[in-house]
Formats: sequence, structure tokens, C-alpha cells
Amino acid sequence: MIGVGSDHGGFELKNAICRHLEQRGLDYKDFGTYSNESCDYPDYGKAVAKAVAAGECDSGILVCGTGIGISIAANKVPGIRAALCGDCFSAEATRLHNDANILALGARVVGEGLALKIVDTFLDTPFSNDERHKRRIAKIEDR
Repeated sequence: MIGVGSDHGGFELKNAICRHLEQRGLDYKDFGTYSNESCDYPDYGKAVAKAVAAGECDSGILVCGTGIGISIAANKVPGIRAALCGDCFSAEATRLHNDANILALGARVVGEGLALKIVDTFLDTPFSNDERHKRRIAKIEDR
């Protein structure tokens, strides 16, 4: 199950991502927002992050205008490694090296076509399970 969320700035792209996930036959839960009305990105970033951290969702996808604010909000939840990606290389690298569990996108930064390619790359790339990356992730998690 993939948790998906956005603020008003990411609403249209979030909906396109949900349609894309449906076309791929992937299960997802839409945490909102459900309109273009102004809202606060931390509410949706944290909702998805809490679901991922609790194991209710395997991973998450978050969208706001730039992807910055919503990724910062998600990363406040212990156990979350949300990565803002604007290209496929970064999406692949963050899965391989950081075992990122949430992808953040900026709807005002990347177009829909590129965003869907980034989503596919993120979802289709497994963690490398390399010991040096595990060591580094453990240092990130150490509070």
C-alpha cells in the first residue's frame, strides 16, 4: 500500500499520480487534500509519514508546490526518510543508498510526465542492502 498526499499546490499532480498507480495496478490510500482550496502541507505530509512509520503503508508519495515543505514535515516523523527528487537519477539513488520510504515532488518544479517517471523509478528500485549504506542509515536514525 502506498500512501499519497498533497496540499493544494500539489493537488492536480497528486491526482495524476493516483491515476497512474491505478493503471499500474498498485494499491494506494489517498490522504488528501481533496480540492484546490488553500490548506497546510504539514497536515498531509505528517499523515502519510505516520502511516508509513506505523507500517500501515509500505511507502509514500507527497506533493506540494516545491516538495520542500512537505518533505520537511514528513521527515519530522521518526523512521521516515523522505527524499525530494526532481529527476530519475536521484529517485534511484535515494532508494539504493538511503532506503528512502517517501518520495516528495514539487508540482511547480516538475511536469506531470517527468513526475510519473520519477514515481516509477522510486517504486521500482529496491534498497541495495549494502552494509555501508545500512551503517549510514543507522547513523541517520540515531537520535
